[in-house]
Amino acid sequence: MISKTKLSASSPSLSIISQNPNHYQKGKTHLLLSSPRKAWPSLSNHIKWEGLRVIRGKKLLKDLSTWGIGGPCDHFLQVFTHSQLLSALWYCREHSIPFIIVGKGSNCLFDDLGYDGCVIQNRIEFLERNEPGIYRAGSGFPFNRLGVQCSSEGYTGLEFAGGIPGTVGGAVYMNAGANGQETAGVVHGVEFVTTEGKFQSLNRTDLKFGYRSSPFQKMKNLAAIVAVTFQLKHSASARRMQQQYLERRRLSQPVGEKSAGSVFRNPSNLGVTAGELIERAGLKGYKVGGAMVSNIHANFFINSGQSTSQDMLELIRLVKEKVYQRFGVQLKEEVLYVHPHGNV
Repeated sequence: MISKTKLSASSPSLSIISQNPNHYQKGKTHLLLSSPRKAWPSLSNHIKWEGLRVIRGKKLLKDLSTWGIGGPCDHFLQVFTHSQLLSALWYCREHSIPFIIVGKGSNCLFDDLGYDGCVIQNRIEFLERNEPGIYRAGSGFPFNRLGVQCSSEGYTGLEFAGGIPGTVGGAVYMNAGANGQETAGVVHGVEFVTTEGKFQSLNRTDLKFGYRSSPFQKMKNLAAIVAVTFQLKHSASARRMQQQYLERRRLSQPVGEKSAGSVFRNPSNLGVTAGELIERAGLKGYKVGGAMVSNIHANFFINSGQSTSQDMLELIRLVKEKVYQRFGVQLKEEVLYVHPHGNV
């Protein structure tokens, strides 16, 4: 099965996942997935490698992560269309190459050793506006760009997205949210590809979302989200609200630093955020090597310069331990550690 590697005790339900061609499991951001060899029986007859450029052993994963951490991967390629994605998945399956699919790498931690497999970067970035307030976006389309565009055109529901890095697919998969809004509130339909190589779609009424969760995280035959349709309502104040959210973000988060956003999920039913617990534990500014708890927002860990993956893993472990010792609360990661060999 595909294995989503955990950070120490628990790991993000993040956008990236580590996949083995003969096994399946879910990941954070988007999807990834491989299928049993008996699946996709006809793909070898009509799917071609489509001239995709595969980079061997030279692509540094630190360049694909907002944390700026990570060594080289064995294979790297980008996909720009649905058919290229299918081709890439088929190629990895046929050659027994483990793989992961990433978007903007905004909430994952790659290892300094890199990744012993294929990293597929989702660049399916189209955007369509078919009716007023109806937007259909490729899963690789930048989520913050979508939020800015919708708000600028006078539609409400994605004002919060303007300050969130990552992709549309990752935002849906994790049900990203902020400022009282969440992605699920405006999702109208989701298109995805299964492990059998079939394209399917689900309407909003068929989808049950929760706090930082979506039905795709438990969908066993999911290969990847490929497109999402959003339905928004007109609002004369949408642009103004988004500007307020962006200003609030600028003042309360380490904008411009190398971070992966919130490291931990907020505890449920406690009336206190993960950042507040970390701050109350006196951990703002706490460092392990080049990894540091931000002095601006305690739930943001930054690469203050030359941080290694082990520095960041140790910082996460120590913060979890100290918060538990002080308050008896077990924090759960919202970021995902990608093991260099794809195993847990």
